[in-house]
Amino acid sequence: MSEKLIVISGPSGVGIGEIVAALFARENRLVPVVPVTARKMKEGERDGVGFFFFELEDWNAMKESGDLLETTEFAGNDYGTSRKLVEEQFAKGNSVLMERELDRAAQIKRSMPEAICVYVEPSKAVLEERLKAISRSALELSLRLQTAKRLAAQSAFCDRHVCSDDLSAAADEIESLLD
Repeated sequence: MSEKLIVISGPSGVGIGEIVAALFARENRLVPVVPVTARKMKEGERDGVGFFFFELEDWNAMKESGDLLETTEFAGNDYGTSRKLVEEQFAKGNSVLMERELDRAAQIKRSMPEAICVYVEPSKAVLEERLKAISRSALELSLRLQTAKRLAAQSAFCDRHVCSDDLSAAADEIESLLD
């Protein structure tokens, strides 16, 4: 097996969290990579647990050097994935599995074309059933369904599309990408 970077994306409610947890539990060849951020550490946080924290000057240097495979801004703070941290795992013989929003997965694919991007989505009936269970109103359900439709239309760059009607089968299909 050669080391791989697998990036999983999909709309909310499709079971990605359960699939990722199952893969980490049963596949010792897969490891996560801790994201990096330029935000200040909050009380109780530790560097390297949850995030690696950088000063803005160092963050900008990482960005300019091409070390950041992807970046995003949320609530005035910068977040991303370090190429160096991924490559360190490769050097240890590990493959990397991460869950990222679709726009961030697209950035990773542009930065590291060999990354395997997987779009996860159940059938329309199962998606609607799952979203009904987590939506608090008909409006929220409608918005979630619209978002899922928009994301599916934007997922053409993904290397694999996996149906998550059966979460165990979806995990098996993604695990097969390691071989």
